Amino acid sequence: MDKKKCTLYSGGLKGAEATFGESAEKHGIKEIIFTFEGHKLNRNKNSVTLSKEELERGDISMELASRMLNRTYYETEKIRKVLQTIFHMVNNGHQVFVIGSIMDDNSVKGGTGWAVELAKLFNRPLHVFDQPKKQWFTWKEGAWKEDSPLIEYDTFVGSGTRYLSDAGREAIEALFTDSCAAKQEK
Repeated sequence: MDKKKCTLYSGGLKGAEATFGESAEKHGIKEIIFTFEGHKLNRNKNSVTLSKEELERGDISMELASRMLNRTYYETEKIRKVLQTIFHMVNNGHQVFVIGSIMDDNSVKGGTGWAVELAKLFNRPLHVFDQPKKQWFTWKEGAWKEDSPLIEYDTFVGSGTRYLSDAGREAIEALFTDSCAAKQEK
């Protein structure tokens, strides 16, 4: 990781995404926030408002999203736009970091789970900090393995729950601090 060349892609929402952005800024890492018209952000630095056409590039069947996440998503314009925005985050960032809760079916709770499923689909390096377990996990060989990941690529995604715990906040800060320290040691 070379923080001068690094870019964080996020959605700028309260909780995990805002904290990823604050940590990136603190460590001198560029941040790009994807959003859409009318979407209320908690953090709005370097935001890119996706056009209707750009959003449509990330379009997905709500039925498919529901099936992949093992939950029901109804056809609402806002949820569709959120999922389309997440597509752009994961499509642009190579490594994916998520703060949330890993479910028994290996999905991640809430809309955040869409970033996880896309990362699996796109075969991206994927890491989830499970807040209830207070532990990082990496997706390897079709299963979650305990890990202590570092930011290792020039582009990465920071996403996750709006309901960030102190442990989740500390995990994000440690991720940036440890990744920057590891770069200096090389």
